[in-house]
Amino acid sequence: MADPQGFLTTRERELPARRPVPVRIKDWKEVYEEQELSQLQRQAGRCMDCGIPFCHSGCPLGNLIPEWNDLAWKGDWHDAIERLHATNNFPEFTGRLCPAPCETACVLGINQPAVTIKQVEVTTIEQAFGRGDVPPQIPDRLTGKTVAVIGSGPAGLAVAQQLTRAGHTVAVYERADKPGGLLRYGIPEFKMEKRIVDRRIWQMEAEGTRFRSGVDVGTEITGQQLRDRYDAVVLATGATVPRDLPVPGRHCDGIVQAMDFLPDANRVSLGEEVEGQVTAEGKDVIIIGGGDTGADCLGTSLRQGAKSVTSLEIMPRPGEDRAPGQPWPTYPQIFRVASAHEEGGERVYAVSTTEIIEDEDGKVAGLKLQEVTLGEGGFEPVPGTERVLPAQLILLAMGFLGPEGDGVVQQLGVELDARSNIVRDRNYMTSVPGVFVAGDAGRGQSLIVWAIAEGRAAAHGVDAYLMGSSALPRPINPTDRPLVV
Repeated sequence: MADPQGFLTTRERELPARRPVPVRIKDWKEVYEEQELSQLQRQAGRCMDCGIPFCHSGCPLGNLIPEWNDLAWKGDWHDAIERLHATNNFPEFTGRLCPAPCETACVLGINQPAVTIKQVEVTTIEQAFGRGDVPPQIPDRLTGKTVAVIGSGPAGLAVAQQLTRAGHTVAVYERADKPGGLLRYGIPEFKMEKRIVDRRIWQMEAEGTRFRSGVDVGTEITGQQLRDRYDAVVLATGATVPRDLPVPGRHCDGIVQAMDFLPDANRVSLGEEVEGQVTAEGKDVIIIGGGDTGADCLGTSLRQGAKSVTSLEIMPRPGEDRAPGQPWPTYPQIFRVASAHEEGGERVYAVSTTEIIEDEDGKVAGLKLQEVTLGEGGFEPVPGTERVLPAQLILLAMGFLGPEGDGVVQQLGVELDARSNIVRDRNYMTSVPGVFVAGDAGRGQSLIVWAIAEGRAAAHGVDAYLMGSSALPRPINPTDRPLVV
């Protein structure tokens, strides 16, 4: 364990300061300042000898959190990154982007602020990169087996790195011009600078993973061609079909899906030119959807110079504390303030869009909404609460329905479930032998930590399929525990 009295002597939860709002909205750099190392180590020292570390069950990866908290507190950064990398290929991603279900499961969090697990994690990996403790892990021998991974988001990268290190020859196909998936073009620069993605890609290339960017699998190369060329295929395409808004006026010019808006903004923030980019500059912007993607749209719109930004959420405003039906150690739905919410804009809860107002040129002029209540039969409108908000840009950030069903998914003939996700068994194999799935394409829209966990688990399944057995670690997640692995 860490400091035996740390949770008694250091009772406050301390996180790195965010850069001042007037400064950070003028650039695209990450919002957090560097935390003093001694302060971070004191926070790691708050990790207590709790007997049963529920943070393990809160983390889909099963991260060995108390162990690397102890090592970080002692300043043993070399061993700390060894324990962290034992379960997580990319702690620099999760340490920045994961909502940290481990922290809501922290035993100390029952009656005190939880340990700053996520910050210890990201500091440990940054210390490792700074010290040269993240070298390429080149396999001792090659198996002669080949694997195609379709998609280079966190699930695709995780399965590719694990299989490459097992000695297989792995090619990762990505239809964008650079690998990284949503990590590169979906996550704004102010949440994670793309140099963080690039340095991990460089490591994977040095290990032997081959990246094939700018290739639209299903069009430029078919599913059958992949099966003929490779011994196994892994679908890690994500859940990219966005949820739409079927209301009158949806046809208006100026209604944009979040994942059409954010990638262009990311490219421009990185110095690229984007022809026909839709920006929020000088506009009244309405964001429909109050999740992480909505917050990303908010921070991006403010940096582009929006006149005003309003975020709409159909659910009622969460409380400040756990609801009775969400006891510790579950992940509670509570009111959270992301960095983007500090920067401006208005958050409106318990409202539903009823109509898009169109101007004489066919462009968005406003949005008509109505307050709703959540009853037993669903959302019910509140009479007399209709109002119109001005808008010249409406961003849809309402989540995703599943993977794209045409293209390579259709060509491979894999079975889909009722929610259009790809069906897989406990080894992550689809209904087609030799074809596997990992991440949101099989699980549905979920967290980055789940994507990495599924990538590691799918790599175990692929390796066992190719070699008869596998020594690769397989995360034992809560959903797996009733099964014999």
